[in-house]
Amino acid sequence: MPKSVNATTLKAMLNDGGELALLDVREEGQFGIAHMLYGVPLPYSVLEMRLDTLVPRRSTRTVLIDSDDGVGSRAATRMAALGYTDVAVLEGGMDGWGAAGYEVFKGVNVPCKAFGEVVEHAAHTPSISPEELHTMQASGEKVVVLDGRTPAEFNRMSIPDGISVPNAELVYRVHDFAPDTDTTVVVNCAGRTRSIIGAQTLINAGLPNRVVALRGGTMGWRLAGFQLDNGSERTYGDLSAAARRTALDRAEHMKAHWGVRTIDRQTLENWRGDTSRTTYLLDVRSEPEYAAGHMPGSIFAPGGQLIQSSDQWCGTKGARIVLLDDDANVRAVTTAHWLVQMGWEVYVLDGGVADLAMETGMPKLPTLGLDQLTLEEVDGDTVAAGLADGSIALADVDVSADYIDSRLPGAAWGVRPRAQALLDTLSDAPKIVLYSMHETRARLIAFDLQEMTNKPIAILLGGREKWSGEDRPIEPTPSGTLSEEDRIDFLFWVHDRHMGNDQAARDYLSWEEQLPAQIKADGDATYSIVTP
Repeated sequence: MPKSVNATTLKAMLNDGGELALLDVREEGQFGIAHMLYGVPLPYSVLEMRLDTLVPRRSTRTVLIDSDDGVGSRAATRMAALGYTDVAVLEGGMDGWGAAGYEVFKGVNVPCKAFGEVVEHAAHTPSISPEELHTMQASGEKVVVLDGRTPAEFNRMSIPDGISVPNAELVYRVHDFAPDTDTTVVVNCAGRTRSIIGAQTLINAGLPNRVVALRGGTMGWRLAGFQLDNGSERTYGDLSAAARRTALDRAEHMKAHWGVRTIDRQTLENWRGDTSRTTYLLDVRSEPEYAAGHMPGSIFAPGGQLIQSSDQWCGTKGARIVLLDDDANVRAVTTAHWLVQMGWEVYVLDGGVADLAMETGMPKLPTLGLDQLTLEEVDGDTVAAGLADGSIALADVDVSADYIDSRLPGAAWGVRPRAQALLDTLSDAPKIVLYSMHETRARLIAFDLQEMTNKPIAILLGGREKWSGEDRPIEPTPSGTLSEEDRIDFLFWVHDRHMGNDQAARDYLSWEEQLPAQIKADGDATYSIVTP
């Protein structure tokens, strides 16, 4: 059995200054309903897929949170098999934390979303309503709308006449879109956080224009009764020489005012070899730049998204972060000036990656431990024959949203934390064949199933993707096959706000606005806001 810690001990660990990986191994739906402020979501169903990125140092002090259902112990056992040496499980799970009287948070990326709200309160970030922006556009005022989200999000839905300029690019690109100081710059996202952070980034950089956040983002725009664009591909082009010069000057100001530290390449190499500390090496450039050439071992983490969801890349509280950029370091500095205020120990690499880029493409992040698994592999013909003669049963072990839409013939659904329930459902099957979209999730649940039964377990080679590519049968999943309670991997609350549910959108925006009060009650936040 792995060791355990109680809630009181964990509360002290969060504030003792040492490195701590606080990993919540429940599924996405469970995490989104209730979790700790600094809990990092790492569902047990994909543990080995994300673990190396989130916790690269094997001796990191780690605490796992579950639902007091044994999943934490199973995850700890898997981590031990992968070489992690200091892993404990929280006694009583997430309910135990709440029962001890500590704050419980709803939603995702809460440390980052709460940070945006705290920034707005401290810096008095100006904003305008959708109605105000609509009037400005209709009357022909000089206004430019810059969307600080990812290009993919912008493509799905955007403000009319908006331009995709992810937040990390704003200081670089704004001068080409608003060269005149009498042009109002409006920054938007889907809700509040990136609107606030984007607008305040430009204000912190000293932009002389009027800069405002769009209140409520695209959700607020829709709630005001205005139409959104879909499929827009408006974005920035080549950077002008004048914009580059201005951006460099503004970044130097930010670097000095917010105390952004830099390191040389030798220091970076020394840190990468230091087994006593965790160092995250994050490349904040655009995806095409990263793919064209990047430092081996660095992770693509576009700066605007890093501020929005740092728990996607950094699973160890108290670790070091080194940011990589081009030789100008504008994006790295503007990103770092926020990370510093969030409480991270962060540095920018002098000179960027200009002559260090050696690796190309988008590297596939490693899934740990697959070499420890021995599993029968079967192809589509074998599965088709087994379905015909009743010698096999299929188990879909991918995300429930895909299963709800359609499935391979007769397939049951299961998720790794509830592997035993899947076995119970298929108790009469002579043999179980697992599949997921590709193969990885199916291989990971096989670790658990093989420990729970002597029943033959196999995997469909190429997964659902290959099966579909061979034009084999896919059927609608009967309505009611899964209940909402079954779907522990799905957070309905977040999903509904993007699906035309006005009340869900209003509730979400209200939730964001109340976060500062909850952060204050919790007491663990390490924010330190410095105004311009």
